[in-house]
Amino acid sequence: MDALSKLPDAMDELLDGFMSHAVVGDTTVGLTQYIFWMFVAIALLFVVMFVFKKKQAQSLVPQGFFVNGMEYLVEFTRDDMCKSILGDTWKKHFPFIAALFFFILFNNIVGIIPGCHPGTGTMGVTAALALVSFVYFIAVGIKRLGVLGYLKSFAPKGLPLPMTIMVWIIELFSTFLRLITLAVRLFCNMFAGHVVMGTFAILASLFFEPLLQSFSVAALGGAAVSVFWVLILIVIYLVEILVAVIQAYVFTLLSAVYIQLVEEEE
Repeated sequence: MDALSKLPDAMDELLDGFMSHAVVGDTTVGLTQYIFWMFVAIALLFVVMFVFKKKQAQSLVPQGFFVNGMEYLVEFTRDDMCKSILGDTWKKHFPFIAALFFFILFNNIVGIIPGCHPGTGTMGVTAALALVSFVYFIAVGIKRLGVLGYLKSFAPKGLPLPMTIMVWIIELFSTFLRLITLAVRLFCNMFAGHVVMGTFAILASLFFEPLLQSFSVAALGGAAVSVFWVLILIVIYLVEILVAVIQAYVFTLLSAVYIQLVEEEE
């Protein structure tokens, strides 16, 4: 019970850690921990891609776990998120889709590391990502049909005027709703996962702490409970890695679907 009595204060400290704190300057114009770790994730992405291309050029046949793993991710992005959805137009959209997927994936993976708070853990960055995706598929539609033609495509041809207006308003609302759902889905899933992992890490440390202070039967009991929390934490970490990949996939897949919808509009 002594360990559990410390839980509220520990949770307050955990949740405070998820608030934006300035690393340089202040939270309004300075560099917050989220932006700092986002830059770290971007730098890591560039390093990984540079090493991948260098190792890939050394042999015609992929060799090693790293090269094969990266090739699988690139081919997965190309085949499952571009070719299968965008069809003949996949080549012109592949750079955007791949950049979106790997940016989100690396931020999500960095976020699993204790103490790291990358961009996908804050609503501001996920909203910016959703806005980029939103502007991209709107631009694709306008490029194909023109501004007026794209706006007209919200409602099917041949409907009575009152029905056309109603459908047009619903489709317009639905289009802007995509912006919100993309941002909120990614943020909520990653933030919730970080809170759950942090909570189990706190429980493990609180029950193990008495053993470090004094060796006793009671402390051993707390340590045994701590091991239980650690085992659960390991399972949650494995699940969170899967969630990090799935959320990057879902965000990118939905973006590809939205692009495909405007590519087919007449």
